[in-house]
Amino acid sequence: MINNLILASSDQDRPASWMQGLNGFVSTTLIIDRLDTLLDDVVRIKPEVLLLDFDLLRLNSLNGAANLNRLCTETKVIILSGAISEDLEWELLKAGVRGCCRNDINPKLLKHVVMAVQQGELWIRRTLTCRLIDELGKTTSKNKAYRASIGLLNHLTQREYDIAVRVGNGDSNRQIAQSCAISERTVKAHLTEVYLKLGVTDRLNLALVLSADNRNGLANSDSPLSGSHAQPKQ
Repeated sequence: MINNLILASSDQDRPASWMQGLNGFVSTTLIIDRLDTLLDDVVRIKPEVLLLDFDLLRLNSLNGAANLNRLCTETKVIILSGAISEDLEWELLKAGVRGCCRNDINPKLLKHVVMAVQQGELWIRRTLTCRLIDELGKTTSKNKAYRASIGLLNHLTQREYDIAVRVGNGDSNRQIAQSCAISERTVKAHLTEVYLKLGVTDRLNLALVLSADNRNGLANSDSPLSGSHAQPKQ
């Protein structure tokens, strides 16, 4: 049983059809036909589930879905639409939508969709399930690589570490050279050694390693980055 559910559509006939399959399954429902009203009511009511007609979002579909997710993270959003591309459904999923189905769905099947999403499942096309698994695999591999690089920070000398932190803070080679009273050529030599020790290839990836290190509470309080780093070797 769902306590609060909102149906949002600019088409007056669709919510009535959707309700046929939800009869007796929802204690309180609210039908909304304007996007600005919807945003206000989602904040006020905090519904468990929102059945949202894609047509109501119009051209602002992705931003609209993301705004709804930010306004009330507890609300599970299900998009009902006509035929949309797999890429668009993927973007909606990344924006926080928990399910997508046709707006002319059989009302009896809609109840199963709502039940599944309410219980924490995703209702998406099968091809996106494979895509989601692949994406999670890439993210996990990337995080493992960053964690491994963080441990390698201990292999930097104090000078190499100081230069790495300045790079992570956005300083140019010239600025680093001036701050450390060394030549730009020396800065480049130190950076080459830092890249080799950390297994990174450029300033961006070096900054990502340092940023991940900072999130784990390992940054040096004496460095431009906040937190406290594991001390590099002397």
